[in-house]
Amino acid sequence: MPGLRPFHAPYSPADEEIAARLLSAPFDEECEARAEPLARRLLAAVRSPKGLANVERLLQEYSLSTREGLALMALAESLLRVPDDATLDLLIADKLAAGAFDRHAPASDALLVQAAAFALGASTKIFAADETPRGLVAQAARRLGAPALRAAARQAMRLMGGHFVLGETIDEALARAFAEDGRRWRYSFDMLGEGARSAADADRYFHAYAEAIVAVGAKDGARALPERLGVSVKLSALHPRFEPLSRERVLRELAPRLLELARLARQYDLVFTVDAEEADRLELSLDVIGAVVADSSLAGWEGFGLAVQAYQKRAAAVIDHVEALAKAHGRRFMLRLVKGAYWDTEVKRAQERGLTDYPVFTRKAMTDLNYLACADRLLAAPRIFPQFATHNAATVATLVERVGVPARYEFQRLHGMGEELFEALLDEEKGASCRVYAPVGPHRDLLAYLVRRLIENGANSSFVARAADVSAPESELLAPPRAIVGAAARARHSRLPPPADLYRPLRANSKGVELGDREALAALLAERDAARAYAETAAPSARRGGVAPRDIRSPIDDSIIGSVIEADSETACVAMAAAARAFPAWEATLVETRAAIIERAADLVEARRGRLIALLQEEGGKTLDDALAEVREAADLCRYYAGQARLLCGEETLPGPTGEENRFRRRGRGVFLCISPWNFPLAIFLGQVAAALVSGNAAVAKPAEQTPLVAREAVALLHEAGAPREALQYVPGDGAVGAELVAQPEVAGVVFTGSTEAARSIHRALASSNGPIVPLIAETGGVNAMIVDSTALLEQIVDDVIVSAFRSAGQRCSALRLLCLQEDIAQATLALLIGAAKELCVGDPREVSTHVGPVIDAEAKARLEGYIARRRAEGRVLYAGAAPQRGNFVAPHIVRLDRAGDLREEIFGPVLHVATWRAQDEKDLVRLIEEITANGFGLTMGLHTRIEARIRALAETTLAGNLYVNRNMIGAAVGGQPFGGSRMSGTGPKAGGPDYLRRFLREETVTINTASFGGDARLLAMKE
Repeated sequence: MPGLRPFHAPYSPADEEIAARLLSAPFDEECEARAEPLARRLLAAVRSPKGLANVERLLQEYSLSTREGLALMALAESLLRVPDDATLDLLIADKLAAGAFDRHAPASDALLVQAAAFALGASTKIFAADETPRGLVAQAARRLGAPALRAAARQAMRLMGGHFVLGETIDEALARAFAEDGRRWRYSFDMLGEGARSAADADRYFHAYAEAIVAVGAKDGARALPERLGVSVKLSALHPRFEPLSRERVLRELAPRLLELARLARQYDLVFTVDAEEADRLELSLDVIGAVVADSSLAGWEGFGLAVQAYQKRAAAVIDHVEALAKAHGRRFMLRLVKGAYWDTEVKRAQERGLTDYPVFTRKAMTDLNYLACADRLLAAPRIFPQFATHNAATVATLVERVGVPARYEFQRLHGMGEELFEALLDEEKGASCRVYAPVGPHRDLLAYLVRRLIENGANSSFVARAADVSAPESELLAPPRAIVGAAARARHSRLPPPADLYRPLRANSKGVELGDREALAALLAERDAARAYAETAAPSARRGGVAPRDIRSPIDDSIIGSVIEADSETACVAMAAAARAFPAWEATLVETRAAIIERAADLVEARRGRLIALLQEEGGKTLDDALAEVREAADLCRYYAGQARLLCGEETLPGPTGEENRFRRRGRGVFLCISPWNFPLAIFLGQVAAALVSGNAAVAKPAEQTPLVAREAVALLHEAGAPREALQYVPGDGAVGAELVAQPEVAGVVFTGSTEAARSIHRALASSNGPIVPLIAETGGVNAMIVDSTALLEQIVDDVIVSAFRSAGQRCSALRLLCLQEDIAQATLALLIGAAKELCVGDPREVSTHVGPVIDAEAKARLEGYIARRRAEGRVLYAGAAPQRGNFVAPHIVRLDRAGDLREEIFGPVLHVATWRAQDEKDLVRLIEEITANGFGLTMGLHTRIEARIRALAETTLAGNLYVNRNMIGAAVGGQPFGGSRMSGTGPKAGGPDYLRRFLREETVTINTASFGGDARLLAMKE
């Protein structure tokens, strides 16, 4: 739009910086003092018997710091979506066993009676005593048995959900709103649901929003804005790939749909609010909003609004941007100021992504302080109508006193919460208004919303939870946030380190990039693009012979990106001999020196990330996020192994009898042969070599023949960091070169990642050697399975399956190959899964919007296409995606199996197999696990369930090296999720784990008879 730049503000500035600014701002102490009496009266209303009859009493009885409270959340989150009795019985019994529910529910001999009593008892914390069907449940247990109890448990959760959801349909919600509350409350209706995963999802949500707007508009009377009813929409519900890297597509497809809804809302002159999303989608949200409000068809309408989260550090900047947007278009907007509901998610994402700091405040008091500062900003913005959403009595009282004129703003509360607070306020402050944010939708869709609201308001720092605790002093609850923070140095939570310090003191977290930050993304792409012009030749460190260069072709488009001179037999021998000669001096180098070199290498990896990302994309076919993740993993491995070496390689004294001294130390073994794969040509290559070097070994590194350029760059960085050139030998070549190196007599150990067949070949060669018995560290592949039962959330299943099966074009050892769905949910899951797969963009990975890049070479493509053709001929292909014809692209495919045991080999590409199992037969799940185990592999496994007993049982029985529960199965974090398997999947120890370096080391004990010189002087000199 002319004259108005896209929104930008620092993504994650330091808490202290913002606190200093807020605390130094002008402050009206008299206003605060005047607000205190009202705050006390409002708190008294909240704490009254009537007030605590609602959610506050529930949170007091079932605190989230107790196992009972967590069990209640799990039950509420999952019970209503379970379609089958067998799983429902297990779920109820599992949650009942999680805590001492005899303190909350009446004793009973029947487990399900107790479970139903527990669930219904929770409901009575919300509803009046005469509403509870507890007596009916007990009677049903005696007369009808388990089926009635299951129905009672479901009804209990519906009662609980009904407290938070105004109606299952918009007509029901409208009827209830007008019947219960007359005209006292203003309403904004929110159609419940998760974000869209498929085009069908997005269409369904669009029509639900449109129907709601028409129904609400028809029901509303002759009131004028801002008093009119409203509808809230969620952008992520209107597009299946609402993500920053798909920006162009989102603007092209989503903005017109949002405009259509806005025009409909304008037709009825309603309040139309765009809900807030996570921090990484803020810029994209404002881009979409900016495109919509610029349309002339909305001119003159003042009902368009959006929500802003005060816990985000960019909240004030958003308010300024919205005011500028309104001025640019001669409009007036509404702005709903909330404190924020995804704090834990934002914290975790910032840690995982290696950001410099968090995009949200880490102390609740800082959010409260920023909320008031943002409120002042809103009140000073002439083109914004402020809507203050809060349940905090102190915040409400402060705002009432600051504003003075009730018509200038409105308060908002969630349906089912804060009613007594605002009843008291409206009784006392004539002219004040409050809008109820009212969720609408089937009870099965309320689950995520319900649990989020309970967790948000049940947190220890939440005003709602603390108000319910009668032991909490009034003075603490009403203390101004300025006084709680006190000083800028106290702005940050003392127990929540910045993301960079997450793994301190052992190591620093690797530096990441927030791809939802427009400026950071542009800088990263500029780094990459500046390093893309190259056509170089990689050659062995110790070159001998006359092997001609071989062209290296990109899997993206078959273009020549460089060349490699591969080692011959003579070169292999010379390299090994050179490394052997360098070993003694390198092994004698102090461990601190070796560790510092490897840490410098990590720093160089981050400093040269642009070049490394360019190489990983051109040579390895990786998408931007995959390439960035690999650069970070390489740096993490270097720092982790450096820290581990410091712990392991020092000398220590062991206990023994007097007169003897026992010294123990670990030392390098000699020359380690490092053979790495093409699918992680930087992280695994560098991890292997760094582990060997920091342990005091010399290293001969043979990369995969498909990716020698990335490996050569890594070797150059290690040499630049200080690794001796003779002690680190680069030997590119094919499998024959690898076999030649394995056969060299100087080999003191082999670390290998690749196929099971190649690992067996190396194992046989080492075993047949007449030389020393040397260790083999092998990590191979697996037929990795994920088991899903009907307690799992469908959208979470699909998200995790899509990532696990199709990210990196399925070319990860850990990738999901076999999805085992409970029969009762298989049809619905597959429909959503196929819909989500259709939304994946397959193509050039150098484009930021690409989700699936090429497979590594033409041979891999032909092998996968041949397999898919066979499965298609059998009629087993459920879904076949589309892929570009040029290049080595293979689209995602989904293949149906009759049983899990039908998949006996690893299909290394974007091919997902699906089998089902029956929950009604207790032995069927056992048979399923036996079939998975029978394939001989043991690398990764996934499980989606809310039944803790099932998690514990699988953790005890699985032979997989890594079990992932209720998350995706890829991206093992260095130091936190050591990676590796057993059986046909590898030897261990796990890469990125505390035992990995031990395999690179030999142990040495020196025992000295200290009494041999005539006696034990230390013993004789010992004082009493």
